[in-house]
Amino acid sequence: METNSSALISLLLFLSVLLLFGYINNNFFSVNSSPKFEYTTVFSVPIVELQTKAISISTSSDHHHDDPILTVHNSAAPSNNTTLAVTKNVKKKKKNVKLSKEEEEMEHGLARARATIRKAASLTGNISRIVADGDENDVAGTVYLNARAFYQSYMEMEKRFKVHVYSEGELPIVHDGPCKDIYTVEGRFIHEMEHGAKRFKTRDPRRAHVYFMPFSVTWMVKYLYKPLTYDHTAMKQFVADYVRVVSSKYPFWNRTQGADHFMLSCHDWGPHASHGNPFVYNTSIRVLCNANSSEGFSPRKDVSLPEIHLYGGNVPPKLISPPPATSPRPYLAFFSGGLHGPIRPILLDHWKGRDPDLQVHEYLPKDLDYYSFMLRSKFCLCPSGHEVASPRIVEAIYAECVPVILSDHYVLPFSDVLRWEAFAIQVNVSEIPRLKEVLISVPEEKYRRLKEGLRAIRKHFALNQPAKRFDVFHMILHSIWLRRLNLRLV
Repeated sequence: METNSSALISLLLFLSVLLLFGYINNNFFSVNSSPKFEYTTVFSVPIVELQTKAISISTSSDHHHDDPILTVHNSAAPSNNTTLAVTKNVKKKKKNVKLSKEEEEMEHGLARARATIRKAASLTGNISRIVADGDENDVAGTVYLNARAFYQSYMEMEKRFKVHVYSEGELPIVHDGPCKDIYTVEGRFIHEMEHGAKRFKTRDPRRAHVYFMPFSVTWMVKYLYKPLTYDHTAMKQFVADYVRVVSSKYPFWNRTQGADHFMLSCHDWGPHASHGNPFVYNTSIRVLCNANSSEGFSPRKDVSLPEIHLYGGNVPPKLISPPPATSPRPYLAFFSGGLHGPIRPILLDHWKGRDPDLQVHEYLPKDLDYYSFMLRSKFCLCPSGHEVASPRIVEAIYAECVPVILSDHYVLPFSDVLRWEAFAIQVNVSEIPRLKEVLISVPEEKYRRLKEGLRAIRKHFALNQPAKRFDVFHMILHSIWLRRLNLRLV
């Protein structure tokens, strides 16, 4: 009896592995040869969870996905660079319900887009001119998981992708947002979708691939929240009411339970507001700065939004044109900031005022300039505060100061197409006492390549008015486009 039981267990494990491999062999936006972060990883999924997800996807009749395009690295597997193809849990339509003509056209177009992306992903050869948008760039192939697949996907997005912006709601909470200071990216995206983005917007919701709910969580906090109460009820109620209005007025929400709808928020409380409707939280695409995988952020469907802090709404003049690559950077690393959250106290306790090579400050004296320190440092330390995201990452990119990510559970922006290890370093929080040793050990040639990587990807984090190709607005749209590619209506 024990022999039979052991044989049955072995057979079940073997079948589980086969099912898993059926869903991890289409690595279009990740390549198995891509190296991981040198010290630890920003986001990982336990291998047991990967098997559970793969098996549940394979055995459930409620899912309808073919060869998903979007993939997410699993960096937890000890033996290899396993990659999981991610899908959305969206019920397919009943067989006796036919798609409209517009829906059929869209689905056929998406199928053609998937095919061209897969074909591009399989090609080899020189790619330096493809992804650089006309600029010579010999590191183009190193900063992307799959440069050809990204470029083809981007072209397909420009050719096909249509977004319908709901007109429901009134100012100031809807159709507007902050366009300067720490939540700049939230307002700028809303503004671009409302007043620009002509290539992507459609007034006909029947021809839209996705639907944007253009409310601002930052303005909810400003106008609805009662200070010092930490009560998110009013924000949740606003989201619940908004979904109730659009789902009652139009058929599109109910068609997918909101899976082709998205919200965007850079406020720390964006995830709390999304709790106002369970389908917004669990099914819709949430574009969030607070991309914390331990607090419900799901890279399978959600999008990590870069936090961009523009004082007065403009890039600081010193960061517009960084000094030449040959300019000296006398400091090994730099940080200045308050004691917010659990990581910064550890950093300051070990390094504040301890070593002239590591310029670690709580707050800079008034006679010292923050951006000058960035421009004179080889590495810029980017520890999380109360939440995982930090505007220092984008500031470091602008300053061509290699970002050092000090964070737990942070899903980095655009990690569905960018290889962050090509232009940044992540250090485990437990390694903070050894921080100088870790940074000094980076070879000079690797540091040079990291700097080149920063110059190559800077355009993807640039906020432009109006938006320009490949800038942060279009990268956000591309991340949403990828998740829509993985969703099928039938």
